[in-house]
Amino acid sequence: MSSPPPNPVVAPPHVLTLLDRLHAESSAQEAALGTYLGAPEGFDELMRDKFIALDQDKCQFVYQLARATGARNVVEVGTSFGVSTMYLALAVGSNIEASAGQGVVIGTEKEATKAERARRYWEEAGEELVTRRIDLREGDLLETLKEDVPTLDLVLIDIWAPVALPALKLLEPRMRPGTVVILDNSISSASRYAALLSHLRSPANGYTNLTLPYSKGLEMSIKF
Repeated sequence: MSSPPPNPVVAPPHVLTLLDRLHAESSAQEAALGTYLGAPEGFDELMRDKFIALDQDKCQFVYQLARATGARNVVEVGTSFGVSTMYLALAVGSNIEASAGQGVVIGTEKEATKAERARRYWEEAGEELVTRRIDLREGDLLETLKEDVPTLDLVLIDIWAPVALPALKLLEPRMRPGTVVILDNSISSASRYAALLSHLRSPANGYTNLTLPYSKGLEMSIKF
């Protein structure tokens, strides 16, 4: 009998249990939606109130990436119910503790009900470990990200497709050489994210790109 794959996330048992529970809920919701997830018509409206988080293996990869790069300042474009945000907060917190200094995970969420639930989950994880590391900005992210954004180490994009490219362009002045941009569903939603992928893959815009072989695709782009 094979052993389960290792979990790279360093956190107390209650946090790991919480994350497992939320991923299980997300998987059940995704399974219930079934074939609707593949239909482009009305996709974004369908997903507006659905509890679907970034896949657990992708979250673990993003956590590991943030730890490996020492990321301290992160923007999550599309926080939703805040599951992947917890991974980012745990990674940033560990990076700060390892080398002192400051850092923040800036979350963005337009739907008040999602923001409220996200905060409840973060509180369940703990103020010291998670909540204090997160600056959740509610409302139109094209407004909330206009100011008070530090030089960024990592950007995670998992949001309504028409907003993705404007959000990236808004954040580009805050990127440094080596800033990593992660986009979820870069294969399954390639048509929806066509404008963003075209921008990332155009040599004129200064990114190198790699499509990682996770379910439905995960694009990793580095700004130079």
